[in-house]
Amino acid sequence: MSEPRDAVADLRRIAFLLERAHESTYRVRAFRTAAAVLGGRDSDEIAGLVRSGELVRLKGVGEVTARCVTESVAGEEPVYLRRLEATEGTPLDEAAAALRSAIRGDCHSHTDASDGGSPLREMVLTAQELGHDYLVITDHSPRLTVANGLSAERLRAQLAQVAELNVELGDGFRVLTGIEVDINEDGSLDQDEELLAELDVVVASVHSKLRMPRIEMTERMLTAIANPLVDVLGHCTGRMVTGSRKRPESEFDAGEVFAACAEYGVAVEVNSRPERLDPPKRLLRLAVEAGCSFTIDTDAHAPGQLDWLGNGCERAAACGVAPDRVLNTWTAQRLLERTR
Repeated sequence: MSEPRDAVADLRRIAFLLERAHESTYRVRAFRTAAAVLGGRDSDEIAGLVRSGELVRLKGVGEVTARCVTESVAGEEPVYLRRLEATEGTPLDEAAAALRSAIRGDCHSHTDASDGGSPLREMVLTAQELGHDYLVITDHSPRLTVANGLSAERLRAQLAQVAELNVELGDGFRVLTGIEVDINEDGSLDQDEELLAELDVVVASVHSKLRMPRIEMTERMLTAIANPLVDVLGHCTGRMVTGSRKRPESEFDAGEVFAACAEYGVAVEVNSRPERLDPPKRLLRLAVEAGCSFTIDTDAHAPGQLDWLGNGCERAAACGVAPDRVLNTWTAQRLLERTR
């Protein structure tokens, strides 16, 4: 008889692959919920639940997830997992793969403190499993109420949570503090500046009035870029290229904006979300020519999305972005020397 597999690990792996494939949230949640329900039980207890038929009666464990657990306990790779593994995407080309292997961390990620789907610890655990050295937590700022943006008080509570987690993790991995702060219409930042100064990485993004006239939008972005607290310009055009939320690019003078990024040391984000893929390649090439630095980020809102870096690496490599110009190929210490 085969040795039992780790049923909780199999459930988490299924959820991860579903997230990476951008499958529906309810399907992902079913597997993450089941993994959480069983996470505090040892393998013998889980096997006992399978034998007694009580497994499917547990709140949070459905018919499909129970079947996967049953297969894992029997020492079999769950059929659901096997199918997902068999349909993984094509490998990166050589240049993109080299860039991906050079990346040490992710500078843009969200937890369930704002509009992410998983808690801080789960995001960090997945980043470790992917081989990252660090993860920057950048939940939204308060103005973005639709995304449950963090007030100053809630952000301070998160900073304390991060500090505790770093003590627990020791020296092998580092959680960096951050924010995706809204750029207000006048170019100011949507959070207390004294608090922003305490953070490791500040990603500044436009989330509102995306159809502002070109001149006004350019001035709005230039004002934010000139703010010494800003480290990264997030998803600069705000476009959406797939799904039901398709949205055109914001209009701004890209030459002026990227020249300012180069002047003030603000990195241009290569956003790896498949519905964003921002900036477009023509603008990414313009940023390269302007001498900008970059971050290649997932903008992950779920653990499996942390493995979307390949999307950004393909685009960056195709546009001539050299690895040494990508801040998250640097060590955490070197990154902090830059951002602070």
